[in-house]
Amino acid sequence: MDTKALMDELLRAGRDLASQGKDMAERQLEIPAQGPEREATLSAMGKGAAVAGALALLLGTGAGRKVTGTTITLGSLAALGGVAYNAYQNWQEGRTTATAEAGASVSDLTGPAAEKRSLALIRAMVAAAKADGHVDEAERKRITKGIAQLGLSGTAADLLTGEINTSVEPATVAAGADSPAAAAEIYLASLLVIDPDHPMERRYLDDLAHHLRLDPALVAELEAQARAA
Repeated sequence: MDTKALMDELLRAGRDLASQGKDMAERQLEIPAQGPEREATLSAMGKGAAVAGALALLLGTGAGRKVTGTTITLGSLAALGGVAYNAYQNWQEGRTTATAEAGASVSDLTGPAAEKRSLALIRAMVAAAKADGHVDEAERKRITKGIAQLGLSGTAADLLTGEINTSVEPATVAAGADSPAAAAEIYLASLLVIDPDHPMERRYLDDLAHHLRLDPALVAELEAQARAA
């Protein structure tokens, strides 16, 4: 499976969900299992319908979650990597002591390195989407069933379902960062699907930043850059 392509499509789907709003997400939560109605619904969504459906299920308004996250308009890996890079550079310029080079952006990676980074970002998004605690056992079953109906490739569906059904702590998510660039991108990917004004979600972000060893000034720069994107 091309994990990098899947992550890119998730970001594109998120941008589309944000632009089309809550009504689209609610329709996605009720995609028929088969027949002309299902085909018409998916067709109406255009490219990336299945992935958009998976994201809508995960962020479903039926559980009260906002579809339009703080940075959901970052609609590609290139955009995500660019914001992370700019934030890191701005933070570096404001420091009086030397800092490590950021490392490669996800959009510049290829081969196994790209797959590893993309998997870390997918894991970050899914874990963050569960940060407010609304994904209980019944919700997980509903999401898993919905993903199975969406027509994703078997490996992509298995990956998303596995992450949804796995309890992942911020420390585990942060362990996927092998460079400052990766840490910044993991934080941004988490911010994509989270409401930082929600107490439980804010606490999750703070814990994640701690485990990623992000300087508070860099966190503030990442969030500012995301709001401006």
